[in-house]
Amino acid sequence: MVKSDRWIKRMGEKGMIKPFHPEKIKKGISFGLSSYGYDFTLSDEFKIFKGKKVVSPKKINEDDFIDFKGKVCRIPPNSFVLGRSLEYFKIPRDVIGICFGKSTYARCGIVINVTPLEPEWEGFITIQIANLTPIEAEIYAGEGIGQVIFIGAESVCEKSYRDLSGKYQFSKGIELPK
Repeated sequence: MVKSDRWIKRMGEKGMIKPFHPEKIKKGISFGLSSYGYDFTLSDEFKIFKGKKVVSPKKINEDDFIDFKGKVCRIPPNSFVLGRSLEYFKIPRDVIGICFGKSTYARCGIVINVTPLEPEWEGFITIQIANLTPIEAEIYAGEGIGQVIFIGAESVCEKSYRDLSGKYQFSKGIELPK
């Protein structure tokens, strides 16, 4: 069941999201607390995919990307970049976070993909940002990129991400497939 924004505020005060903005910030592309979730922001660190004949999660590595740091990142046509959230998340054992892209970007042909934030996962979110258009697209560091909707459970899960020694636990930067 979805919890109220008061529940999410408590989670911010308990250190679940750092930095935490308890209100909607409408500077550029908005971020902060929303009605039933939290709009997270994009850091200024990116990995721009160079392109190759075949891409595979079993064969991708650092050499397939160009590292870029800056306020505005340009995504090549029909390609993608990896970024990370500016916020660090600590998901409680009785909560799961479901991530969605911001509609402002979706309306420009820019979509984000983030997997669920599992119970007891902790770290910065690695974000895949795809440009579906035939021209370059821009994304902006320090502004909203996606929203997490938090779902609280009636009881704690039997096995959390931490219990399973998840390979992306304590993500400090942009994580490539492991």
